[in-house]
Amino acid sequence: MNDDPRGGGAQPASRTLVPLMIGACAGLLSGLFGVGGGILMVPALVAVLGLDQRRAAATSLVAIMPAALVGAISYGLRGELSLSAAALLVAGSLVGTQIGVRLLHRLPTGALRWVFVGFVALVIVGQGLSAPVRAGELALDVPRCAALVGIGMVAGLLAGLVGVGGGVVVVPGLEIVLGAGDLLARGTSLAAMVPTAVSGTVGNLRRGSADLRVGLLAGAASAAASPLGTMLAAYLSPTAARWLFTAFLLVAVVSVLRRRRS
Repeated sequence: MNDDPRGGGAQPASRTLVPLMIGACAGLLSGLFGVGGGILMVPALVAVLGLDQRRAAATSLVAIMPAALVGAISYGLRGELSLSAAALLVAGSLVGTQIGVRLLHRLPTGALRWVFVGFVALVIVGQGLSAPVRAGELALDVPRCAALVGIGMVAGLLAGLVGVGGGVVVVPGLEIVLGAGDLLARGTSLAAMVPTAVSGTVGNLRRGSADLRVGLLAGAASAAASPLGTMLAAYLSPTAARWLFTAFLLVAVVSVLRRRRS
């Protein structure tokens, strides 16, 4: 018998073990690529635990919050994080998300997935035109501050439109547009996720739209695995890390396309 009528048909033991496994995998991705891990977590919660799409997204956000925080701290301890840049990204993201949510109800459903596919294609092409670097600073003058707000707006816009944003947008944006080193881009991306995840989680919990137990289990495992991801990121060469991130982007495209068809 399922111990949570709001979930799917998973047995009680599975509803403990499965969130831990999903969270650990998502935390590894979070630390390695500077992303939230929702690309993996949301479809896994839907397919394995039987949560509906909206509840899975809300539950995923609960788990992303501790993983992003621990990952950001891990990068920050090595000096691979800019809190000022993260704050500007958050400012832009808050505006972009509102625009994306409004467009969500105006654009045809079929067009939404292709917006994301087109964006990812541009990112992959852009990555091919620039050489990845390990040492790259984020000197904040007026043009760079404006660029950070703009990157945050694009991240928020895509988050509002297709439910994907964060590191998928911010990491390549910081590397390609601002010339940041790959580790600095990931640490800053994770730091920018924390306030957004906290705000979204509080709102979801007030509405009762998140499975708190599953989210906390996944979040604990995710936070434990995130430092391992940051360690692996430091050992990978910038070129190898970029190839892996490109593969991750392609997985993200497949996930969005399948989600929009379901």
